[in-house]
Amino acid sequence: MNVLTKRTSARRLIRLLLTLGAVTAVTVPAAAAGAAESGPDEGARQARGGGCVVAYFDLGETLVHSAADGSMRYAPGAAEHLRALRARHIPVGLITNVPSSWGSTDAERAAALRKVVDEEWTDSAPFAWSDFDDRILTPRTEAERKPAPVLWERAREAAGDCRVVFQGENAEEVRTAGSLGYVAYQVARAHRPAYLPPRLIALLAHLP
Repeated sequence: MNVLTKRTSARRLIRLLLTLGAVTAVTVPAAAAGAAESGPDEGARQARGGGCVVAYFDLGETLVHSAADGSMRYAPGAAEHLRALRARHIPVGLITNVPSSWGSTDAERAAALRKVVDEEWTDSAPFAWSDFDDRILTPRTEAERKPAPVLWERAREAAGDCRVVFQGENAEEVRTAGSLGYVAYQVARAHRPAYLPPRLIALLAHLP
């Protein structure tokens, strides 16, 4: 499939999802001119034409479901969705609220989050923490907690010239992400795909 065909296919898929009302916002600004060659993720660069895309997620009730007894497991379809993105070499990240007191850096707060999730995890497959690498964005202060825009702004900056996608279950958060230039998708809605189709996410890298 050549680049023109990919762009045309992506536009058609976006139009279809907009018709279905599944995509809350589609804003795909042009890649920054003269961006540094050392992008945030070489794996994000869909070698297929030089474009790149990073897919960010909320965590709770988006990728992880918490049961009434406090146990946690993958949300329906989440493991399969992450696997499909992994197969396409699309980097993924988390934009999630945790107490700012959990650490002085994103890495420390991410480690604390992992410990909490792993202690309550009951799924047969472990959560795919390694997929997220250092792309776990958490509030440095309580004022940064979503739906404040700070975490999305930090994630977008970290993504460099790549397109950015955000998927979450909270409508207000999805709207905020869309207003900041993300392709924003509300997950787990009735009569809609549980997640934004991986093929569409990959094609977004090639939109002009």
